Amino acid sequence: MPTFPAPDGTTLAYHAVGEGAPLLCLPGGPMRASAYLGDLGGLSRHRRLYLLDLRGTGDSAAPDDPATYRCDRQVADVEAFRTHLGLDTVDLLAHSAAGDLALLHAAAHPHRVRTLTLVTARARALGVDFSREHRREAALLRRSEPWFEEAYDAFGRIWAGSATDADWDAAAPFFYGRWDATARAHASGEVGQTNEEAAGLYASPGAFRPAATRAAVAALGTRILLLAGELDSGPLPRVAREAAALIPGARPVVQPGAGHFPWLDDPRFFTETVVEFLERER
Repeated sequence: MPTFPAPDGTTLAYHAVGEGAPLLCLPGGPMRASAYLGDLGGLSRHRRLYLLDLRGTGDSAAPDDPATYRCDRQVADVEAFRTHLGLDTVDLLAHSAAGDLALLHAAAHPHRVRTLTLVTARARALGVDFSREHRREAALLRRSEPWFEEAYDAFGRIWAGSATDADWDAAAPFFYGRWDATARAHASGEVGQTNEEAAGLYASPGAFRPAATRAAVAALGTRILLLAGELDSGPLPRVAREAAALIPGARPVVQPGAGHFPWLDDPRFFTETVVEFLERER
C-alpha cells in the first residue's frame, strides 16, 4: 500500500487501479474511505485511478490535530498527493462531499488542475447546497417503488433527529437509482467506512468562503464537468446546474435514472461521459 506524508507529517495512503493516464480521485461521505468508489464502474479500463484515503480514513493515519479534518485544511493534502505522484497538472475527480475539497484545491492551485470532474457533488464552497426540501422532493419521485413507504417513514425520522441504525438502513434505497443486488451489496459495505468525528468537523465554521472561491473558480479556465443523477437529492439536477452556472464554461450533465452513485446505476453511461470529457481538448 503506497503512502506519502502530508505537510503536517500525517501519513496518507492511496490505492491505484487500472491503466492509462492518471486520474486522482477524492472520496465523499464526508470522510469515507475510498474503497466504496471501487473502479468507478470500469473507468479503470481507461484511466489509472489514484484513490486517496483522506486523513483519518481507510489506510491513512489520523492526524494529531483533529481540527485538520476541516475541508479547507485538507487542500494541502491534495496538493501533496499531486506532488508525490510527480504530476505537473492533474485530472481530478471528486464524489459527493469531496466536491467542496476539489473546488477549494482548484481555487488555491489554479495552474495545477487540468480538468475537474464533480460527480453528484456538493458545492458549499461556492455557496450552493441541498436542503431537507430537496431530499423530500427527490424521495417522492420514488413513490411507486415497493420499498418506498418504509423508506420514506425512515427518512422522516432521520430528518426529525430520531433515527435508529435501522432507519438509516431502511432509507438506503433512496441513494441508488435501482435497489438491486449491486446496490444492496454496496450499501452493506458502508458500515465502518466513515470517520464520524472527522465528518462532523469537515464543514465546521471557517471551512468555506463562497464569495472568494466563486471569484477564484470563475477565473480558472479549467474544464469542469458536473455530473448529477436524475434521482439524486444531493444535489438535485437543477441544483447542480445552479452550481455550474457560477463557473464559466462548466458542463452540467444529468445521468438518467441515476442516484448518488451513478457508476453503479449505469456504468456504461457514466464511463463514456467521463472519458469523453477527459479526452476532449476543450
